[in-house]
Amino acid sequence: MKINPIKTGDLAHSLGCRLEESTDLILTGVATIRDAAPTELTFLANPRYRKDLPSSRAGAIIILTEEPSPPHIIRLVSTKPYVDFRQALEILYDIEISPVKPGIHRYSVVDETASMGRDVRLGPFAEVAAGARIGDNTTICNGAYIGRDVRIGRDCIVGFNVVIRADCEIGDRVVIGDGTVVGFDGFGYAPEEAGYSKIPQVGKVIIEDDVEIGANCCIDRATLGETRICRGCKLDNLIQIAHNVKICEHTVIAAQTGISGSTKIGSRVMMGGQVGIVGHVEIGDRMMIGAQAGVAKSFDTGGVISGYPARPHREALMRDANISRISSLLERIKKLEEQLKLLKESMTGNTSNPSE
Repeated sequence: MKINPIKTGDLAHSLGCRLEESTDLILTGVATIRDAAPTELTFLANPRYRKDLPSSRAGAIIILTEEPSPPHIIRLVSTKPYVDFRQALEILYDIEISPVKPGIHRYSVVDETASMGRDVRLGPFAEVAAGARIGDNTTICNGAYIGRDVRIGRDCIVGFNVVIRADCEIGDRVVIGDGTVVGFDGFGYAPEEAGYSKIPQVGKVIIEDDVEIGANCCIDRATLGETRICRGCKLDNLIQIAHNVKICEHTVIAAQTGISGSTKIGSRVMMGGQVGIVGHVEIGDRMMIGAQAGVAKSFDTGGVISGYPARPHREALMRDANISRISSLLERIKKLEEQLKLLKESMTGNTSNPSE
């Protein structure tokens, strides 16, 4: 990736940070506190990495005013280091916005009834089926399949080998990572004497504006009605969203999470990795769900839940602490049982011989 070297003074001006040193170092990249070289920029937003600062070789750092740092590191003082770090990456690196060349590739397939907006990019071996509509300035990468009557808004990026099945609706400025499948059938079967009969999945998937979906995710179409991911949500890689799920605005979900059917997730919820949520429950707004939590009922506490089965975080910590004591408690019980046995034998011996 191409790097655009920049002076610390110019970067501080672009970010709106205060440059505390007069030295004007030319920065040639960005790295972590541990790995940064003398001509590279780093940042401190998480206090757990404060311990690495004394040994850091970084040339400059984006940092809060109250945070101390070694004298050899040029300080760019910020009120929001993580946000300014993100902007610094955009300034220092030429980030590839579209991996596909302008125009419709000759090895792609577009049905004659499909509608293509202005400046659409369509990579080789991509296919756009009948009745689909693609908005202006949207990129469809190599090998992607856009199904019948799909609607995709403007300024979207649909990654390599993505599949969007029939009738799904995608908003504006949506990013869908490589290998993701949107609109495959939900997991619905009716038990019968001879086995299971598939229930037709006749609903759709709706993905609203400014959603970003990682690689190899699966978002199932609804049995009836819709599966909906609302505006501004961010999904990591390898996430399963089942039929008729609704995820409200600006919720973020980490990798390997699975959400069962007909569950509603509130707005601005944060989920750690490998969370599992059963079907037909509701998670309230602004909740945090710890990694590997197993959510088996509805929660609307506005706080943090964790563990398996999930419960309020403090309660889960107390339970885990008690579980860790089980071995020592069993040993104590075993010793007490032995002592009790000896005591009973002693008492029995005393009562069986009255002359003593």
